[in-house]
Amino acid sequence: MSNPLVLLDISDRIATVTLNDPARRNPVSGTAMIAALLEALAKVQADPEVSVMILTGADPAFCAGGDIKEMSDPESVFRKEPLAAAQAYVDGVQRLPQALYNLDVPTIAAVNGPAVGAGCDLTMMCDMRIASDRAKFGEVFLNLGIIPGDAGSWFMLRRLGHQKAADLTFSGRMVDAAEALEMGMVLEVVAHDRLMERARERAAVIASKSPRAVRVAKRLMRNAERMDLPDFLNSAAAYQALMHQTEDHREALAAFIEKRKPVFTGR
Repeated sequence: MSNPLVLLDISDRIATVTLNDPARRNPVSGTAMIAALLEALAKVQADPEVSVMILTGADPAFCAGGDIKEMSDPESVFRKEPLAAAQAYVDGVQRLPQALYNLDVPTIAAVNGPAVGAGCDLTMMCDMRIASDRAKFGEVFLNLGIIPGDAGSWFMLRRLGHQKAADLTFSGRMVDAAEALEMGMVLEVVAHDRLMERARERAAVIASKSPRAVRVAKRLMRNAERMDLPDFLNSAAAYQALMHQTEDHREALAAFIEKRKPVFTGR
């Protein structure tokens, strides 16, 4: 494509994925955008040279969420009989939370502008969020008489806790970058022109670690969300036993003793 809907750049073990439909504010409801984003995420997951991923949008928005014009179209699948509409969610936007949740590498949302509806949920699906001072967040589904159909509620409850998630969900209000920081939605707020620089700085710290250890640590955090303590401890013990046998672990020990920086190879 001469103008791909999703851009993927990989360098220095950092993958940068950019939603690239700025004229329409990067909506994720269309099948073409969803397919392009899923393809990029699959490439990130399959590349052993990637240790961390940044997800952002082409200015001026991060992601406008669903396409309201499409929803209002009487020929849209969302206006047809309920089973077909439900299947359209399963086959469409609901594949994104599955793909992002199953990524073995940490994910950073660099929120460059408004993140609305499914766009807000997309940020919640990432492990960490950094906001431009132009960023805004809105869980606006109830304003349109619908609910978050993309697993947004599942992620928001885990990221923010019940009370804050309830406030945003039931009010449908917009939150600016400063309030998002106060609520714990984002790690930090930076000037717009420094957003990607700061996101890459954070990503570089992760990329400097042992690639295998990073991926296993991400897997362990996923386990922690759904396991009780005894099962989680068994999982942690098994993973740790494997990590002790890696070349990167031996290199880290040697570097510590020799007072130098380790050189990790991913083995």
